[in-house]
Amino acid sequence: MFGIGMPELIIILVIIFIIFGAGKLPEIGKGVGKGIKNFKNSLSGKDDPDDTPTGNEDKNKEVDDNK
Repeated sequence: MFGIGMPELIIILVIIFIIFGAGKLPEIGKGVGKGIKNFKNSLSGKDDPDDTPTGNEDKNKEVDDNK
């Protein structure tokens, strides 16, 4: 894996944990996961519009709640 062994990987993860803290790690992981997924989809030629955020989800919910 690029010449990175288990001890080096653990040290890197500990440094990331110290810098960002436990609260931000799930958000960082989610962002990295979405980035990898988008990268794989772009390589395979897939274009899935359901995964792309539009920013209108909250606005649509407010409209439905007001009815």
